[in-house]
Amino acid sequence: MNVIEIVPDLWTASGRVTAPPRGHPDDLAAAAGMVAWRAEEFLAGRALLRTLLAEVAPGAERLRVAPGPHGKPHLPDRPDLGISVAHDEGHFATAVAVGRAVGVDVQQPAPHLAPGVVRRCVRAGHEAVNALPPAERSLAFAWIWTAQEACVKAEGSGLAGGPWTVDVGLGQTEGAWKNFTWRSLRDTSETPLSCAWEAAG
Repeated sequence: MNVIEIVPDLWTASGRVTAPPRGHPDDLAAAAGMVAWRAEEFLAGRALLRTLLAEVAPGAERLRVAPGPHGKPHLPDRPDLGISVAHDEGHFATAVAVGRAVGVDVQQPAPHLAPGVVRRCVRAGHEAVNALPPAERSLAFAWIWTAQEACVKAEGSGLAGGPWTVDVGLGQTEGAWKNFTWRSLRDTSETPLSCAWEAAG
């Protein structure tokens, strides 16, 4: 597990999960109705979240995690802690923040990425992204998409919040959207990984 403190009182953790995690009883109950592969991903993500909570907010790792209206997880008994979890093809990431909302996203580059997807999701500069060779285009887009997704996950709106409306340019590593700041962790993660957080209240 690779833990990074992005700004004071905001941490991310990421890594690959290679063995089935032992589940927290509440997480096992939540996963009970899922198909096997989805349950495995869900439990691995929750295990990473609980491991990070144990490190940065001891005791919080034992608490119930509940979904919000758009699926954003939260800790009903610790409303002062913002949390987020992401996973894609065996890569997992989580974030914990004190006193603010947070969102995290991780994304493996797609093996085949249609230029139309780039045009729809990259409002400014999609021509530059589409001009890249296919593998580079997929990687660049994955970095852009993780920043966009992290923002709407921090907001709690998910896809309903229109991640494609978050302006992220080719190679951009940080920016702002609404009341959120985002950063792509290019210097610490080979897999595209971004985090967004609310301005401290």
